[in-house]
Amino acid sequence: MRADRAADPPPADVWPMTVPAVAQLWAEGLDLAPGTTVLVGENASGKSTLVEVLAAALGLNPQGGSSGSRMAVRRTEPEALPLVVERSPGAPRWSYLLRDETLHGLYSYLEDNRDPFAPPREPSFHAFSHGEAFLSIFEDRLRGPGVYLLDEPDAALSFAGQLRLVAGLLQLADQGAQLVVATHSPLVAALPGARILEVGPWGLRPTRWDELELTANWRQFLDHPEAFLRHLR
Repeated sequence: MRADRAADPPPADVWPMTVPAVAQLWAEGLDLAPGTTVLVGENASGKSTLVEVLAAALGLNPQGGSSGSRMAVRRTEPEALPLVVERSPGAPRWSYLLRDETLHGLYSYLEDNRDPFAPPREPSFHAFSHGEAFLSIFEDRLRGPGVYLLDEPDAALSFAGQLRLVAGLLQLADQGAQLVVATHSPLVAALPGARILEVGPWGLRPTRWDELELTANWRQFLDHPEAFLRHLR
């Protein structure tokens, strides 16, 4: 993805261009690596905003679903930036966005508007737990080659649920899919073969799992939980 230099540039002092990761995307472009790209960073670092910008560039509803999804609750997402998406010849056009923040609305939309890609018997997502409903959509909609964006998919999941998610992500990567996953989970961030980009005031920078502050904090907590929590007083 790269900026469309023939278009008027978005104002640099207006959101989302004030998000360093988005400004870097505009200035330098972003090549999505084969397989999985994992975005990590603190709250308010810009991970979700970047995912929304990527979704809009791909023609997806930034609130979730496929390009045909017309779900809309109160809009908080940025307007689409003038970005050019370059694909290899013959690359699949199928893509999908899953966001934990808007899953409740997506559940309702899918139940009220049957998706042509849905399984023969669409489940009642609201009858499931949040994690079960998420995994059901994940396993039914994200299949085979395509571009898949997931914003904090671990939020609804137990440890076992995250393992199931990771297994599904690995399978998709093996099938030729490209994935962008924004996460706070050290388990999800440890995906074998994933490219990790740390999001923050610097923009985007490549890093390794064992260099993440996220990993160090969880390791310290698991090694000495009482001592770690005592420092919070």
